[in-house]
Amino acid sequence: MKAFRSVLALLLAMVMLPAEAAVEKPMVEKRLVSRQSVEHGDYLVRIAGCHDCHSPGWSQGKGSAPQARWLTGDAMGWQGPWGTTYATNLRLYMQGLSEEQWLLRARKGSARPPMPWYVFRDMSDYDLRSIYRYILFLGVAGQPAPAYLPPGRKATGPVAVFP
Repeated sequence: MKAFRSVLALLLAMVMLPAEAAVEKPMVEKRLVSRQSVEHGDYLVRIAGCHDCHSPGWSQGKGSAPQARWLTGDAMGWQGPWGTTYATNLRLYMQGLSEEQWLLRARKGSARPPMPWYVFRDMSDYDLRSIYRYILFLGVAGQPAPAYLPPGRKATGPVAVFP
């Protein structure tokens, strides 16, 4: 009976955690980040349309896909005068970056179309850190997306062609 009460108390304590309570990221730095920051990252990823390209089946599912596929990149190519680009597997990509490296890339970087990389310029450091923390919180999943193909190289899979 005493063990049951201990387990029940632990479960109640976990349920009653405030929004800013710490949650552990599953990979990389094994440090604590706030639940509020992770939830804010989830919100930003949803409203910024990240899932539209980076989560296979999201658009076809009318804004829904199994969580295991969230932000795992896609084999659907985006082809135009720049060549053919593919939505990166962000769950793998972020594993190779520290939070500070992500901030620098988000602020100073660029990407080939159709990635709207310029939206990062208008985000606060808190927004960008929250996106990073959320993606790490999801954990490693999926395979790398196909590599960029320069103009003139034929894609083997499906592509959306831009004029």
